Amino acid sequence: MDPFHLCVALGPVAVYLLLIGAVNLLRRPFVVSGTRDAAAMGLAVSGLVIVGPVELFFPIEAAIRFGSLVWLLLVALYGLTLVLVLLTLRPRLVIYNISLHELRPILAELVAGLDADARWAGDGLILPNLGVQLHLESLPALRNVSLVSTGRNQSYQGWWRLEAALRAALGQVEVPRNPRGYTILSAGLFLIVCLVAAIISDWQSVARSLFDVFRR
Repeated sequence: MDPFHLCVALGPVAVYLLLIGAVNLLRRPFVVSGTRDAAAMGLAVSGLVIVGPVELFFPIEAAIRFGSLVWLLLVALYGLTLVLVLLTLRPRLVIYNISLHELRPILAELVAGLDADARWAGDGLILPNLGVQLHLESLPALRNVSLVSTGRNQSYQGWWRLEAALRAALGQVEVPRNPRGYTILSAGLFLIVCLVAAIISDWQSVARSLFDVFRR
């Protein structure tokens, strides 16, 4: 693969690794909605999609008619597809930098104030007055926990209230840095260095590839 396509494919991945590595090195838990988490992943793999399926099924006739504008249309198509997928996802919250046994008592105290009728069943939680049903899933290797919705009848307003309350409660909690963050950050930096080295070693090929893209 030439340096230009390599940068397109792995550049977003490198940025994503840097972002996740930085998040894992925070001294406080970081709460993000499942939609934003999935959107970041979708952007990370966008380059791989462009040099993979998009290049493979590139619409030659459209390129002849619209020229370089076809790339804007293809990127817009990917963006709209990603938005469609995000809209179909069930509610979910992801909390980085905290283990399940650390989060459980904080969450139990929090939901007691949000909903007096809240009920636990193992790792499952029902908040009937908020219209929220969820279960807890942990990823010990990266030290994060996901609150995943269960059942079809979910209140998005209830999830927003839970997210806001959880972010406020965890904002007062201090945790040690996740050592895995250094590994993830190093991987992102390594990719960046490799891509920069590839560009410097064959910058003329990159310039030609850019010219070919805008000439189509």
